[in-house]
Amino acid sequence: TSSAIDPTQAVGQKLSSSTYTYSHLEPILYALGVGMSTKDPDHLKFLFEGSEDFCCLPTFGVIPSQSSMMQGGLSSVPGLNFDFTRLLHGEQYLEVYKPFPSSGQLNSEATVADVLDKGSGAVILLDVHTYCGQELICYNQFSLFIVGAGGFGGKRTSNKDKPTANPPKRRPDAVLSDATSVNQAALYRLSGDWNPLHIDPSFAALGGFHTPILHGLCSFGYAARQVLKEFADNDVKKFKAIKVRFAKPVLPGQTLETEMWKEGTRIYFQTKVKETREVAIAGAYVDLALASETSSPTLAVQETGLQSDLVFEEIGRRIKDVGSQLVAKVNAVFQWDITKDGKVAAQWTIDLKNGNGEVYRGASRGNVDTFFTLSDPDFMEVALGKLNPQKAFFAGKLKVKGNIMLSQKLELILKDYAKL
Repeated sequence: TSSAIDPTQAVGQKLSSSTYTYSHLEPILYALGVGMSTKDPDHLKFLFEGSEDFCCLPTFGVIPSQSSMMQGGLSSVPGLNFDFTRLLHGEQYLEVYKPFPSSGQLNSEATVADVLDKGSGAVILLDVHTYCGQELICYNQFSLFIVGAGGFGGKRTSNKDKPTANPPKRRPDAVLSDATSVNQAALYRLSGDWNPLHIDPSFAALGGFHTPILHGLCSFGYAARQVLKEFADNDVKKFKAIKVRFAKPVLPGQTLETEMWKEGTRIYFQTKVKETREVAIAGAYVDLALASETSSPTLAVQETGLQSDLVFEEIGRRIKDVGSQLVAKVNAVFQWDITKDGKVAAQWTIDLKNGNGEVYRGASRGNVDTFFTLSDPDFMEVALGKLNPQKAFFAGKLKVKGNIMLSQKLELILKDYAKL
């Protein structure tokens, strides 16, 4: 019944922490589970522990994080009493902070971040932080949809939710397709997703499916490695984050076709079932690291030769002194994509929402209120007060996405804190 969902009890509850210990076997089994093949020579580093470049696929990060759920952790949370046969995987977000060791022990801490009422069902947002020793190695957000559990009078949206993003309205820059095997779900489940929905026809029938379906996270793994191959040359260090929405089920044996659009360091994508042309994964993107983030930071600044780096560093120093006052005045997170010769050459985040504020190189670690894109010389003109941000916007020099009204607070930061 709908009354069995009670956000006031559930939100903030921690599941018991889980430990995942693995050898080279698990990353190889996972790579095979998401369709990697010895037919492709550059897949060998994911399939052969003796390869000098042997490494884990970035999306292997979902495997240790779901072990707490697989151990029945969700069923023990107060305020989450529901029928597990009605559980669907709605969305997934994964952010990788450093490449996974090829064997080791990882600890995951899971928290119920929010519970939403979508009317036709309830959505549970589960945040999972995974550590290697003391070091945070990845963060997952599972968005779980419970069919028929809505109507308990809860809110529909949450600022904790990692949002999806629609692709540009143009032809894709690349399309890759890969066939799944009829045994794909039987193979993928060996990585630790034991839900019988993916192997047992009678359990699948209970969930309303004619036949067992492929794991959403298996299709997710396929699409992620297609993006990694096409836009990152299979370099796991270049992979930062991925977000997907599972739109339609896939059957083992069907072909997954992924359309990709490159916009700066973000690759938008959607994955279709080739045989039916239905979209299986929607609203999806992969964020790639800039070259500067995978090399040493001191070299990166010299290589980019961007004057804006100095301004952001100066703003960062000033925020250390007066950050708390600015957080009170601004209450927003701004991300900057600085371009050089038409390409994104640096990303900076000015966080004036959390704690005492922070400026750091790279894409935002959390939700962004306003995104700005402009060239290094134009940024310097704005920072030095020679170019009004509104004029830059109307002249097409400054692109703004997200909450445009907040950009008015920018002058507050730039005027006072970038006097070089």
